[in-house]
Amino acid sequence: MTTKEILENALAAKPAVSVLSTEQKNRGLECMADALCEHTSDIIAANKTDLDNASKTVSSVMLDRLMLDKKRITAMADGIRAIKMLDDPVGEVLEARSLYNGLSLEKKAVPVGVIAMIYESRPNVTSDAAALCLKSGNVCVLRGGKEAINSNKMIVSALRGGLKRAGIAETAVNLVLDTTRQSATELMEAVGFVDMLIPRGGAGLIRACVENSKVPCIQTGSGICHIYVDDSADFDMALNIIENAKTSRPSVCNAAEVCLVNENIAKSFLPLLYKRLVLDRTENKVTLIGTKEVCDIIDATPCDETSFDTEFLDYILAVKTVKSVSEATEHIRIHSTGHSEAIITQSDSSIEYFTANVDSSSVYVNASTRFTDGGEFGLGCEMGISTQKLHARGPMGLKEMTSYKYIIRGNGQIR
Repeated sequence: MTTKEILENALAAKPAVSVLSTEQKNRGLECMADALCEHTSDIIAANKTDLDNASKTVSSVMLDRLMLDKKRITAMADGIRAIKMLDDPVGEVLEARSLYNGLSLEKKAVPVGVIAMIYESRPNVTSDAAALCLKSGNVCVLRGGKEAINSNKMIVSALRGGLKRAGIAETAVNLVLDTTRQSATELMEAVGFVDMLIPRGGAGLIRACVENSKVPCIQTGSGICHIYVDDSADFDMALNIIENAKTSRPSVCNAAEVCLVNENIAKSFLPLLYKRLVLDRTENKVTLIGTKEVCDIIDATPCDETSFDTEFLDYILAVKTVKSVSEATEHIRIHSTGHSEAIITQSDSSIEYFTANVDSSSVYVNASTRFTDGGEFGLGCEMGISTQKLHARGPMGLKEMTSYKYIIRGNGQIR
């Protein structure tokens, strides 16, 4: 089936999906979750094909993003069931008031319509996106990367089987089979078919969509996340947070890529950081890339002009010393992608300054950036992490999958 035919099917399904009751949508979600579990062995087999194909071209860290096992598939199903338990945002009255002329005005949440998504590597995104779209009354058109095509085909087959069992049109969930640039371009140019496009992946993909899309596009994903260690920081807390933010899953967008250290503590803190991330680790040792001031203290690799503007997605951390919290926030202003930043401090004044002056979607105080996630924020899961300000910002859950319309009631008023 061509991308155009898929878009036509999605558009045709839009009216019926938009008016599904909460009970119908929840029944569909339960059946989708059950179907994933029932087809676990088929999904794992398809995923093995993808892993075998990708093993020659991608790093072990990226292979981890691609890999599915029984535990991860169960987690995907659990994520769908978690979305089922959330309140349905469609139909929520956001505002109601009477106007001077006797008209009654109501602002009501409605589905966006057809949501297209272009994403890379992680096949669990397929089920997350499908579930969020269904619960919010939207039709989805999903276009994953070539490295996950077999996994995605099997996942969507299972999900559509669940929809059919629930009496919902299978075309509520659609997968673009063409993984070339042509299909991505078709989605970007699908005026009249796609109501919102969400790219989720590397900086190149996001930039291409934002610059070339003719349909409304949400800028997501790319995460050059910073952790600033203030001169009042608790060292043990800082080390624990940095290790978690960098190494728990370095291939995701909420992993820390840059560590800024106040110069007043650099000589005492940096050797401890080097010990924790390099010397104490028997495997997956972190490569520290530092400025001259950092390299004078620890055995770091000298940085270059790109070091603080790179999303490494690997066991690599760029490190720099700064004079103050104000210099740290200025560095973040220049180099951040607007995703997630953290300060480690015991100073109330530093907290107030940092949280007021850092303009990212998620700003942490004494906590890991790895919490920027729809599930962790109580949203079930997310369509992506929006790094822009219009319509949606941060993890995009059910409410971010809706728009609104005004309903005005009168009794014959004319203007």
